[in-house]
Amino acid sequence: MNLNLIAFKTLFMKEVGRSKDVLIQAFLSPVITTFLYFLVFGSAVGGNIPPIQGVPYSQFIVPGLIMMALLMNSLMASSSGIYFPRFIGTMSDLLTSPLSYLEIVMGFALSATARALAIGTTIFVIAWLLTGITILHIFFVIVFSLITTLTFSLLGLILGIWAKDFEQLSVVPTLVLTPLTFLGGVFYSVEMLPPAWQKVTLINPIFYMIDGLRWGFFGTSDVSPWTSVAIIGALLIASIAILRHMFKTGYQLKI
Repeated sequence: MNLNLIAFKTLFMKEVGRSKDVLIQAFLSPVITTFLYFLVFGSAVGGNIPPIQGVPYSQFIVPGLIMMALLMNSLMASSSGIYFPRFIGTMSDLLTSPLSYLEIVMGFALSATARALAIGTTIFVIAWLLTGITILHIFFVIVFSLITTLTFSLLGLILGIWAKDFEQLSVVPTLVLTPLTFLGGVFYSVEMLPPAWQKVTLINPIFYMIDGLRWGFFGTSDVSPWTSVAIIGALLIASIAILRHMFKTGYQLKI
């Protein structure tokens, strides 16, 4: 299939421009929020916590904070990006434009991925300036972050198509993703938990994404990094399959 590069680029740049129009909300807000988490837990609380897996606590929490920013911002950017054309009634114009379903999905998903990766990179730079943190397996970190962010951009598209109103649009980030992220080991190692809670944590898919990124930074993790890769790969395949079905059947592509 030939890719309509001009149309794809137009959609991609439109979504990037949408983020620029709300720069404080889209970029500065998550960076400042994560920076405050870092100051409170890394500097204030972390000074009283011994190294975990040989890593100073102020550095240990950095991969979790970066992953939290990647997941939240990629999902919210893509879900809002596809929801609002449905809400204001312009989705029909997009569906009848010279763009294939694949190009529409790529335009929304890649722009959300770029936005989230920019935020994640900024958070890493801030953490590097404050703690001197370094990356042990940089290629793994880049690829793993890219795949994970793309996956959650696709999940955001599913959410944006499924949601019938603003309440449904916000319910998953607020009531599902945020609790799973905080309980996924952002601020602690699973080894610090009682045995029963360790088993509960291993059911949480977000745990594997945080733990996988942490391995890329430090070379230490609670589970094998390849388990994390396998889980995010399965989520990516499932997201593609669901979106394919949604676009083929026209499922709620209009409100």
